[in-house]
Amino acid sequence: MCIGIPMRVVVGSEFIAQCERHGAISSISLMLVGPQAPGTHLLTHLGSAIRVLDADEARAIDDALAGLAEAVEGRAFDMLFADLISREPELPPHLRGE
Repeated sequence: MCIGIPMRVVVGSEFIAQCERHGAISSISLMLVGPQAPGTHLLTHLGSAIRVLDADEARAIDDALAGLAEAVEGRAFDMLFADLISREPELPPHLRGE
């Protein structure tokens, strides 16, 4: 399984950005998403930005990752999946067989 990590651009150039997540700074390739302004949220994987995120998406992914960590430790995690608690899960359209 591949896990994308949301990060925020601190300083960017044409091909590389310095991105932050929880206080840690990493160099991230922008080759797949193009130059990005400081403050932009990116979904990253193995040192490359793979998609631009809005702030809500970045927060939801961060919450999901935190929820997984809490679950592994045996702690409560419901509050980190608030977007899923109040509704039934739905299959994406391509898996519904409609």
